[in-house]
Amino acid sequence: MNQLKLSDNIVRLRHKKMLTQEELADFMGVTKASVSKWEKGIHMPDLLLLPQLAAFFDVTVDELIGYEAQLSGEQIRYQYAQLSKDFASLSFGDALEKVRSLAHKYYACYPLLLQLGILYWNHYMLAETEEERKELLWEAAGWCDRILENCNDVGICSDALVLKAGLHIQLGKAKEAIEALEPTADPGRLAGQNQALLVQAYQMAGEAEKAKSYAQAKQYLDLLNLIGDAIQDLSLNENDLERCEETMQRVKGVCKLYRLETLHPNLTAQFFFQSAIVYAANGRETEAIEELLHLERSVDRLMQAGHMKLHGDDYFDLLEAWIDGLPLGNMPPRDKRWIRQNLRESMAHPVFHSIRKQDEFQRLVRRLTGGGEENA
Repeated sequence: MNQLKLSDNIVRLRHKKMLTQEELADFMGVTKASVSKWEKGIHMPDLLLLPQLAAFFDVTVDELIGYEAQLSGEQIRYQYAQLSKDFASLSFGDALEKVRSLAHKYYACYPLLLQLGILYWNHYMLAETEEERKELLWEAAGWCDRILENCNDVGICSDALVLKAGLHIQLGKAKEAIEALEPTADPGRLAGQNQALLVQAYQMAGEAEKAKSYAQAKQYLDLLNLIGDAIQDLSLNENDLERCEETMQRVKGVCKLYRLETLHPNLTAQFFFQSAIVYAANGRETEAIEELLHLERSVDRLMQAGHMKLHGDDYFDLLEAWIDGLPLGNMPPRDKRWIRQNLRESMAHPVFHSIRKQDEFQRLVRRLTGGGEENA
């Protein structure tokens, strides 16, 4: 209990109310000596007295004993960054133990639980066995259930619902994901217009700068979503090479116009990787290698100082405040070493079997992963 600072808080709150130990003792129905022992940490108040003591000082019991059930946004970002580094530097079991310890300590801090669920989603594949991976995904889904059942913040609950659906997809539970997302994901619903309406409302209220900043953030997200949707389109139409090449041409035009390889190299890397898969699946080995070389260029940019973090550019010059307001701010969700490991696994994709022995492909793998290709 001393670690919770109850003794110090009694002293501080009594002084704030300008009371003597005797006056506090009279109110609580105890002796002055008892109050003195509370404040010195020799004895603690009876458990049944805590609500009465908290009410007298006009604070919650948590505030009285010094228990921090919630972490600030800055503290959550710090914890996420530290845990992400742990997954790259510690054994998987040790990193996992630290995550679970933090979740247990702040089980009522729903913004933190949400980010820990995202942390699991970004790192569960590091577990050694499929059983362990599924266990982590179910654990994260359980945190989402707790958030949805107890949290009153609509935004956090909405994010938890989407996260839970993503976890179910990874678990092969497509039906559950559809049931969760279908009611709110219809593009024709009025909810899809909320961002544009908010921009109009800011403008009407005379908050021009806020309207410009929010509109720019919306444009930025719409752009990223456009590329993300195109990546999915390539995956869904892998056997329709003509359509895929049309998609590639259009997306590359957008990437060039908006300088996306500099603005968001992680996203362009994903696009070029999916393009390489399409070409390899259709026996177009030369084109597949070309797309992987584009991937390498995006990865090189991503690894440069500052590009791992979320950022704007000369055109998207009003994003800073919006980025700062994100749960994780501008920090990357994964460590560089994890990215290298993920690249190693990606380059081992079965679709590249026909080009795996080519010298150019093996050199590319070595450059991307910082080592030789295992079992080439």
